[in-house]
Amino acid sequence: MTTIVGNDNLRNLWERLRIYRGEHTFMEFVGKTGEKQVFTYGDFDRYINRTANYFRSIGIRKGDRVAFQLYNSPECVSVAMALAKIGAIAVPINMANMVEECAFVYEKCGIDTVVCEPDCQTFYIEGVPSDVEWRNPLPAKVEHVYPMPRVLVTHHHEGEPLFGDAIDFDAEVAAQSDELDHPCELSSLDTAMIIFTSGTTSCPKGVELTHGNMLFGGYFGDWQCALSPDDRLLTTMPAFHSNFQTAALMPVLTVGATLIFIEKYSARRFWKQVREFDATSLQLTAMLARTMMLQPRDEGERDHRVHSVQYYLAITPEEKDAFERRFDLRLMNCYGSTESVCWVLTDLPFGERRWPSIGRVGLGYEVAVVDEAGEPVPAGEAGEIMVRGIPGVTIMKGYYNEPEITAATIDERGWMHTGDKGYRDDQGWFYFVDRKSNMIKRSGENISASEVEGVLMQHPDIAEAAVIGVPDPVRDQAVKAFLIPEAGCEVDTSQIAEWCKSRLAGFKIPSLWEVADDLPRTSVGKIAKKLLH
Repeated sequence: MTTIVGNDNLRNLWERLRIYRGEHTFMEFVGKTGEKQVFTYGDFDRYINRTANYFRSIGIRKGDRVAFQLYNSPECVSVAMALAKIGAIAVPINMANMVEECAFVYEKCGIDTVVCEPDCQTFYIEGVPSDVEWRNPLPAKVEHVYPMPRVLVTHHHEGEPLFGDAIDFDAEVAAQSDELDHPCELSSLDTAMIIFTSGTTSCPKGVELTHGNMLFGGYFGDWQCALSPDDRLLTTMPAFHSNFQTAALMPVLTVGATLIFIEKYSARRFWKQVREFDATSLQLTAMLARTMMLQPRDEGERDHRVHSVQYYLAITPEEKDAFERRFDLRLMNCYGSTESVCWVLTDLPFGERRWPSIGRVGLGYEVAVVDEAGEPVPAGEAGEIMVRGIPGVTIMKGYYNEPEITAATIDERGWMHTGDKGYRDDQGWFYFVDRKSNMIKRSGENISASEVEGVLMQHPDIAEAAVIGVPDPVRDQAVKAFLIPEAGCEVDTSQIAEWCKSRLAGFKIPSLWEVADDLPRTSVGKIAKKLLH
């Protein structure tokens, strides 16, 4: 079967960009203190080549896995693309991970080389003093060290020491040739990146994304958001996340547009940056939307050129309407996962939208809603969302070193289990109900944790809510709610329970409650439910 990707690869893509878009601005990077770096496509291609040549000089070859543990920076892109050009595989690491979490990934992937920030030396090198004053100090004391044979330190500034056998990565890269040495043979089905899932409900799994997956992600995003070479896509998404890699970076590359890459999100600065950098397309999450709404109004905040906003994670219809009115734009709801590569269900950039629908089937996919036996269910009836695609092109190649889990996830016809529940209407619009793993079983009844959370968050005293099932010796599971109060509010859980009686069936009302100032979160602001108990 021939697809839009054919047998293309990321090295070929960069060759085309160098030839046809070489003088066009590729990236405008904004550091957390406001410093800026600007690269043309030609500049960045040469930077990638120098980085690739250094990797080859230290013995990195096709198929080798190399980790990078970096804050948002140009190097997040140059490292990944350099590895792709020589057929090696980039493994992004969450900057919030501690040693044990990193070790899980390294042992799973057989990694012996990491490109990291100076402070991460504490993870990998014995004898690093605990009193070193790093520019970006780690969030917690490191109790154990994971000895890494090769530690390549980037963003190394004067006054920040190198320890042990750590190597000044930037200095080594700068000494390399701008021309790529000894290019290897590449296929669209070669793995380019392994992105580990957040593991909110289980151990993280490494999702293998091929060169073809990355390219398809770009082409899909260009169609979804109607991007052109003149567009300027602004994102604050962490570079170790698929939201950045396949939904921001790749659509920019495949159309030759400009990426406005922000190191760290600031609610106070974000909308000013949108206008300052003349952004035309954005990525948003619920947390970003909510914190933006808390900022003082600006007389010129509706003066912008934004035509598309990729949006994901639930907010209430009232919040959505207020956000759109204030900033004079439309949110594009969509649904997907790292495994599906793209937003398989999506609104289109123009035309009808049916909030809270998560959209219609996207280009290159089939989607079905099925029952427990795998049979399609009628319109309006909830079931598991199944996605059909081509492994290694429109859906993931598989889970790295997990053949049994891969086979259980993607069947022989290319249908992929998502583990999510939803339904469709008779006109092909889909609606999200809940994560399958987020269902609570109580006395034989299935309870959607998301439904209960949605009701709780309608209460004026509650800012956020998380609901889980906990073991119950009689009823299988009890419903437990974690509540974060609105600023200045005190939450009376007995009053909340009483309030729920007119809004939820009795078996859905939580019997256990916990009030907290905040809850543990993943890198993109989702509540990490696996840490709640």
